[in-house]
Amino acid sequence: MTGFGRGSAATAAWLAKVELSTVNRKQAEVVVQLPRELAEMDARIRKLVQSTVSRGRVQVNISLEPTQGAASAVRVDGALASAFEAAFTQLSGLIGRELHPSAADYLRQPGILAVSSREVDTEAAWEAIQLALDEALSQLTTMRSREGADLLADFQSRLAGLDGLRQRIAVGAPERPLRQRELLLKRLREGALGLDLADERVLKELALFADRCDITEELTRLESHCAKFREYMLAAEPPGRALDFLCQEIFREFNTIGAKANDADIAQTIVEAKTELEKIREQVQNVE
Repeated sequence: MTGFGRGSAATAAWLAKVELSTVNRKQAEVVVQLPRELAEMDARIRKLVQSTVSRGRVQVNISLEPTQGAASAVRVDGALASAFEAAFTQLSGLIGRELHPSAADYLRQPGILAVSSREVDTEAAWEAIQLALDEALSQLTTMRSREGADLLADFQSRLAGLDGLRQRIAVGAPERPLRQRELLLKRLREGALGLDLADERVLKELALFADRCDITEELTRLESHCAKFREYMLAAEPPGRALDFLCQEIFREFNTIGAKANDADIAQTIVEAKTELEKIREQVQNVE
């Protein structure tokens, strides 16, 4: 599911800022962007994020700054600066006119001003990052929960529609094998094939064919799958993968019913059911 969260936290030494954003993805993927000197924290950050988000692509952006009063990371080489100025004085004597270096000259000279790499105490930095990350995850979870509530309402509505289509198919299902048997007998009589319709072998084949048209088992499994779907939706654990699997099973049952029933009205109902189920399957990909 999509979501966004932002958090910040400050300690005596560091100010950490964290931004999280998620987009729909069938599997879990965590992308972490953080300062180079914090690269060793990557695995720790991923673990914390994955303890909350188990599905979707999560973008994690982390910035870390020293708090006010922290030592400057800019180093001035005083000896080199003095030598640089002395060189200008010497040059002035050589050419016979006075030269004075500007501030830009000092900045262009390598080594006079140097930005030293920050030495980061990992544990001290993690204290600020963890607090900011927890805040961002809390906001992210709240936003995703609101989306989840909307999806739950949509699923319940569409499941009710599927259940209505299942019940429509179930009307007369127990009598369907008998009707199929009678229809086949009628066609055999009209076909004038010279078969003895009282022959035990013919009657056995007719019974077997009619039995293969029985969809009672598929209707029972459909009812069970829909009940399980509702159960998973209200479970405490992330249900996304389980719901995805159930959608496949429900589709398979409807497909089998359409193939076995050999009935135009049922075929039309199956088309309606598959259309509704496809809408559920698209949304299930967004569920954690």
